[in-house]
Amino acid sequence: MIIGLTGSIASGKSTVAQMLQSYQLPIVDADLVARQVVEPGSETLQQIAEAFGQDVIKADGTMDREKVGSIIFHEPAQRKVLNDIIHPAIRAEMLRQRDELMQGGAAHVVMDIPLLFESKLQHFVDKILVVSVTEEIQLTRLMERNQLPEDEARARIASQLPMSVKEQGADAVIYNNTTKESTAQQLEKILQQWAVI
Repeated sequence: MIIGLTGSIASGKSTVAQMLQSYQLPIVDADLVARQVVEPGSETLQQIAEAFGQDVIKADGTMDREKVGSIIFHEPAQRKVLNDIIHPAIRAEMLRQRDELMQGGAAHVVMDIPLLFESKLQHFVDKILVVSVTEEIQLTRLMERNQLPEDEARARIASQLPMSVKEQGADAVIYNNTTKESTAQQLEKILQQWAVI
């Protein structure tokens, strides 16, 4: 079974991902793949350099994230150019890793995709597990974790789909509002229901 793990910013998705690893479940991590596809010498990085100029590549061959960020931040058209290069590369690499794990004998694979719904990647997975929190807890955690003022934290939360929408699209929801123990118990129950463990 391919399990899609998602949530929203500061929902505790990373905590649940660590718990899934403790069950020896292989994980394809979208954030990690996003870094892998722009490693020095990669075809994707070459395409970015062709689109935005060689000065977006640092002397050590890595992408200058700040420079790329400043280009796309103010220019929606440039952001689209970047996304059109990066997103297909990320998707292709995630599927490659998923298929490689399945061919290698993994009975179950977790695909950790923060923007699963926003990117419309539901078809990548068999079941969707959403990690959810109340808006108040999400706001408090985000402000504490990222040292953000309230308005900035609210803006980041607002940039993603509402939790309620994600919950509606889920096959199972973990409510991560209280203790880690409670979250772990919910996860264990879901994995048992899905015959993963």
